[in-house]
Amino acid sequence: MKAPTISVAVLAAMVFGSPAFAQQGPVAMSCKEDIAKYCAGKEHGKGEVRACLEAAKDKVTDECKTALDTTGPGKGMGQGPSN
Repeated sequence: MKAPTISVAVLAAMVFGSPAFAQQGPVAMSCKEDIAKYCAGKEHGKGEVRACLEAAKDKVTDECKTALDTTGPGKGMGQGPSN
């Protein structure tokens, strides 16, 4: 009965590997309105949205600024500032 195990593995890979799942990180969640307002049309998953938000950082919401400041390479990947 390995077929159900394989099916579950394939389904999990599809869900967790999908672009929609990847777009639910701290920045995507905290910056929804800012992304729609300042970065519409930018391609998700290639760094374009984050670069756009960083460029518009003086205009984005405080919640979005915090997400940008506390996530990303070298910043704890969403873990917040270290003590």
